[in-house]
Amino acid sequence: MNKKTNWSQFGTLITVFFFWGFVAASNDILIPVFKKAFTLTQLQSQLVAFAFYIAYTVGSIIYIGISRAIGGDLLNKTGYKNGIAIGLIISAIGTLLFYPAANTASFTLMLTGLFIVALGFSLQQIAANPLAIVIGDPQTGSQRLSMAGGINNFGTTIGPLLVSFAIFGSVSSGNTEASISDVKTPYLVLGVLFILVAIFFKFSSIPNKIDLEHIESAEPANEIEESPTFVADQKVINADRGSATKYPQLVMGMIGIFVYVGVEVATASNLPEYLRLHGDISTDKVAPFVSLYWASLMMGRWTNSVDAFDVSAGTKKVLNFLMPYLAFAIFLIVNLIAQHDIKPFYVYAFVIIAMIIGDILSKGSPARMLLIFSLMGITALVIGMLTTGMLSAFAFISVGLFCSTLWPCIFTLSVAGLGKQTNQGSSYLIMMIMGGGFIAALQGWLASDRLLGIQYSYIVGVCCFAYLAFFAIRGKAVLKAQGIDYDKPAGVAAH
Repeated sequence: MNKKTNWSQFGTLITVFFFWGFVAASNDILIPVFKKAFTLTQLQSQLVAFAFYIAYTVGSIIYIGISRAIGGDLLNKTGYKNGIAIGLIISAIGTLLFYPAANTASFTLMLTGLFIVALGFSLQQIAANPLAIVIGDPQTGSQRLSMAGGINNFGTTIGPLLVSFAIFGSVSSGNTEASISDVKTPYLVLGVLFILVAIFFKFSSIPNKIDLEHIESAEPANEIEESPTFVADQKVINADRGSATKYPQLVMGMIGIFVYVGVEVATASNLPEYLRLHGDISTDKVAPFVSLYWASLMMGRWTNSVDAFDVSAGTKKVLNFLMPYLAFAIFLIVNLIAQHDIKPFYVYAFVIIAMIIGDILSKGSPARMLLIFSLMGITALVIGMLTTGMLSAFAFISVGLFCSTLWPCIFTLSVAGLGKQTNQGSSYLIMMIMGGGFIAALQGWLASDRLLGIQYSYIVGVCCFAYLAFFAIRGKAVLKAQGIDYDKPAGVAAH
């Protein structure tokens, strides 16, 4: 039986998706500020990303450990809504550390604060993703996740701009300096918002318990974000292997999530240093470029969220072209309000066409989209490394377009056929978000002038995309051997 999406519940739920994006992208503004204030190397500055993303792994390990200790899933005991509220309180505690950290000019305490913020995010993410599926028809659950991802990227788009404004003040003032004390206020305000939203969640109508058995049976066939017209053709039901890690698609997918989050984060977190050295763009002027990178992910995810709406096929085709440009328009408007010169960014409208073409060529197949967008990502990075000026800058920024839909593609291929081990597999995938920290640090180390330099350090991203292209090919073959095929239209799927 089809179940209509509860839009009021969904509207409440996506507030946490917004926060995840807002804080994650704002880290890219903190990196150059901390680097200058604490006199850090590029590698040391990447500890900001490392501390933030390693917290997801630590949080997942803690979650699994507590669940085993109490003899059952932690969220099943506390409730999913309560779990998100607790996660928000944990994140609020992390923001409070920015006050003493700023007063004592302690880089270590700043990193600790960011770590605790992300620790809370890990619990929120474990709870929020399945909730997005059950507050409506599971058949459109992945489209709601895509829409939530679009809201996440709205946060990543305005986060760098608002935090930059809060730290540097009015753009027109000509202020190019920032002290550590300027950082504490925006994060204290963020902490207050975390607490208020936690209270709001506690008394909201969002369900506290969900039907995991229903999700497990639905996920393998409905996890495709790109199109509801394609489902997995499952001719063979895999026998339960006892552990999610005994499924090769999950093991390959864990590496896939590691390198995907890695290239997404490393490209952005090293971008300010590249623009400073090769684009003659000062730290206080870098926010719109970082914002465009994260807005690029919003463009792709808004495009893929179209299928969550009950509109005609013809309307969906029109929206598939309009949505990325609507997201681009929002980026331009927000930056115009922030008094940035937006004329240099108009040319990016032509870059978006490449993403639209890739989306059309994928034909709704997660494996095909993963392959096409990975190859496009490699192309963008190579162009960025071999050219100069704005062409090089926009090439690196366009990586955001090609990363935009990779999470659902990787996730879909990784958990397909896991059955009762789906939740366990999902926890392992979330654990691998730590790739954002490790790969950003690796690129920061290679960016040293004694090694590759900042421009050629982006070879790290090329290697990440190369693995994802391999996973797209090999993962599809592994699933076919298990009787699972995502390339067949829904009309021929076996049930």
